[in-house]
Amino acid sequence: MNAITQPIHFESRSTNFNRLRGKLEQHVGKAIGDFNMIEDGDTVMVCMSGGKDSYTLLEILRALQKRAPIEFRLIAMNLDQKQPGFPDHILPEYFKSIGVEYHIETQDTYSIVKEKIPEGKTTCSLCSRLRRGIIYRVAGELGANKIALGHHRDDMIETLFLNMFFGGKLKAMPPKLVTDKGDHVVIRPLAYCAENDIAKFARGMEFPIIPCNLCGSQENLQRQNIKEMLTQWEMQYPGRRQTIFTAMQNVRPSHLMDSSLFDFKSIKVGDRVDEGDIAFDE
Repeated sequence: MNAITQPIHFESRSTNFNRLRGKLEQHVGKAIGDFNMIEDGDTVMVCMSGGKDSYTLLEILRALQKRAPIEFRLIAMNLDQKQPGFPDHILPEYFKSIGVEYHIETQDTYSIVKEKIPEGKTTCSLCSRLRRGIIYRVAGELGANKIALGHHRDDMIETLFLNMFFGGKLKAMPPKLVTDKGDHVVIRPLAYCAENDIAKFARGMEFPIIPCNLCGSQENLQRQNIKEMLTQWEMQYPGRRQTIFTAMQNVRPSHLMDSSLFDFKSIKVGDRVDEGDIAFDE
């Protein structure tokens, strides 16, 4: 019997799972601390899609809430977009089973997207805009000053490459931002968490996952192409994703080309620039 087919002892599986949970809690706690995501007295609306990321986000935040040195309120919120076949009983039943405060917002954005977007075209952009407007409104109605989204490290890296390759911009998803109207702060507590770890945790927790039939099933999305490219890189050079993510936190405007971030015109002989020409050293 080889290592793959050998049965996994319950004790070993439990230990590994607890270690994984600890790792995720540590990463989320660090992100919250590094970016001051949650403060005393906050009301945090956790956006729940029914996918692995949002389930994990809610579970880890609830765990941290129990031992945090501050007081904050969590409200789980699901936007039911009336997709055909959407099992609208699953999330309410789950929320009740864990005893979390929740709100279900029902808005038929599915019909709007299907009406506006030609068959075969990607629906993500319009769907996102509609969803974002509803989320901000509901947050105000619930008295939430923070909105927690389930984007993780890999989402941020993929967004970086999407913007570079297709938008001509060097930007990704910020871990924290203020909405355009200034009414709410959007936070991404899973910023330091790898998607693979989240997937393992979701399987171990046996969350009742709900697939997205509106956009998640579309083929040939540019994000999916980027994901596949990064996966190939990771296979060839293990650790590549983390290296890219580290680079996103280690930016040198003096070694890019944006004159609004660094005053290249004023540089003259005798000036010292951080790292100077050592950036070209091996």
